[in-house]
Amino acid sequence: MPTRSQPVTPDDVLDPAKALVPSVVQVNDLRVRKGFWPKIARTAARIPFADQVLSVYFAARDPETPTAAKGMMLGALAYFVLPLDAIPDIFAGIGFTDDAAVFAALIATLGANIKRRHRDQADETVERLKTR
Repeated sequence: MPTRSQPVTPDDVLDPAKALVPSVVQVNDLRVRKGFWPKIARTAARIPFADQVLSVYFAARDPETPTAAKGMMLGALAYFVLPLDAIPDIFAGIGFTDDAAVFAALIATLGANIKRRHRDQADETVERLKTR
């Protein structure tokens, strides 16, 4: 009789130790697919690190990015789109500081996987989003 795996909880999705568990990667990928573009479109003009978020997004979608790096990137992107946050985004000035810290740590760790083409694509996208 096959054993059933435990369902993925919100805590699992945000746990860096579980970021590469296939079921967690799958949940993060789905969450990013559904929520990323609406959130970045709403916030790109207000957050100074939008280019970093987008460069991580484009790197996570690149087939040449290693699977382990993608798993970590999807975890950070899922945290960005989650409606529940350590510091709610509605607080002007400080609402996105936790998100900025997550992306700064991710880029410090996995920055070599974010290529110039990802950064260029991110810069172009930020400009388009800001002019909407």
